[in-house]
Amino acid sequence: MRYRTRVTAPAAALLGTAAALVAAPTASARPLALRPDEGTPGAETLGDSVFPALGNDGYRVEAYHLDFSYDATTRLVDAKATLMIRATQDLSRFSLDALGLDVRVVQVGGVAAGFEQAGEKLRVTPARTLPRSRAVPVCVEYRADPAKALAHTAWVPTPDGFAVCPQPNSAHTVFPCNDHPVDKADFSFRITVPNTLRGVANGTLVCTESLDGDRTAYTYRSGSPIATELVQITVGDYVVKERQGPNGLGLRDVVPTARAAALEPALALTPGLVDWLEQRLGAYPFETYGLLPCNSDDANAFDFTGLETQTLTLYKPNFLLQEEKKIGSHMMHELVHSWFGNSVSPANWADLWLNEGHADFYGLLYRYERGWADSLGMTTMEARMKDTYARGDQWRNDSGPVAAPNEANLFDNQRYLGGVLVLYALREALGEDVFNRIERTFLARHRNSAATTADYIAVVSEISGQDQSGFLNDWLYGTRTPRMPNHPDWTVTPVLSSLVAPRNRAPGHYPDSTATL
Repeated sequence: MRYRTRVTAPAAALLGTAAALVAAPTASARPLALRPDEGTPGAETLGDSVFPALGNDGYRVEAYHLDFSYDATTRLVDAKATLMIRATQDLSRFSLDALGLDVRVVQVGGVAAGFEQAGEKLRVTPARTLPRSRAVPVCVEYRADPAKALAHTAWVPTPDGFAVCPQPNSAHTVFPCNDHPVDKADFSFRITVPNTLRGVANGTLVCTESLDGDRTAYTYRSGSPIATELVQITVGDYVVKERQGPNGLGLRDVVPTARAAALEPALALTPGLVDWLEQRLGAYPFETYGLLPCNSDDANAFDFTGLETQTLTLYKPNFLLQEEKKIGSHMMHELVHSWFGNSVSPANWADLWLNEGHADFYGLLYRYERGWADSLGMTTMEARMKDTYARGDQWRNDSGPVAAPNEANLFDNQRYLGGVLVLYALREALGEDVFNRIERTFLARHRNSAATTADYIAVVSEISGQDQSGFLNDWLYGTRTPRMPNHPDWTVTPVLSSLVAPRNRAPGHYPDSTATL
């Protein structure tokens, strides 16, 4: 039996790192090198093709420490976000993404900084220009109301607290950040709650403190970088259930106390799911995994089935109370995101098909291997792909090519089943052995970073020994569905008219398009 290498450092070392980051603002108050009139402002975009207003240039974030204190009476959160940023230019002013946060104080290098909130940006003017390549702590103190009405929000209020669902563009309603997956960073969290509640976040629990006023502080740290859209912070009446996964992996589920026994059959499926996927994609990439059935089944809490926040997948409890054949394929879908989407994040939101196409691909394989019929009554990948192939031109007409979405159609079928169809065509063209080597090579090469569709095509060409850019560009960007390798008899239904009316939906909250339900 092989045993995985643990990626977490000893608790004392982790706490030391977090403490240093928190203490840094007051410890780093020495004057910065440049005069206030030198340098230029950082651009208030990272140039994403789907969300061009998202993210901020001029710096990159190396680490976040989020210190949250939840008041169960007011249901408000008092927070301090400390970011260690490194300027990529001589930076006279910079911005963070922030929406709906009541910002009180901003410090840069331990010195009070000027700031203004404009739209979804928090503009910060430090006392002196930040020199290029200089790392400096930025501390933002603020208050947040999880129930506040916003144009879009990551907050999920529950009867006993909250959870968060930041994907794709709403992490900055929870904490000020560079809210784009290309700028992944280390994260630590300190969550202070009444003793009757539990605070949980991504990663591993490294410290528990008993405080005055019948309160407890829980400190967590992730062993790997996290994209802001994958952050999870939750407060509620939870019990943490631990179990052993395959090859030495520790699993932890965060479960509403009153429903722990009822949810156990679903939670017990995880070790088998991890084992099945590790055989195909290699060792699970993080320090732990588990489910968070947050304490709300409200239809308006979030309108998707699951969300792959890193190491802790968010669900509504009622979904997980169904029999295995109703939930197993989707649980696999969310687990696949630990590899495709979390370990390797999209460098541009147009690359979402890499996340969702792979998640549905393996989720469907898992379903059909067990003989579970899908929502169309089909029991084989070939049958489902033939049906999907027939819809190809219609989907391209309604939702654009697979790798060319816009904000309105980002989470349409094209990114899910359309992505599966591309992967199926690639496997048909190159064979299963080459396809499997491509998958593992891509994951290993881009682990803990972000990758583009072009990066995936480069790995495909390298491992196959032939330039596959023409083949894949036709499948990913073409306006017509290419011929399917090995299936000359498959036909595409002609486009009659647009079958999909434009959707009026809040950014970040989308109906499920996954075929694994």
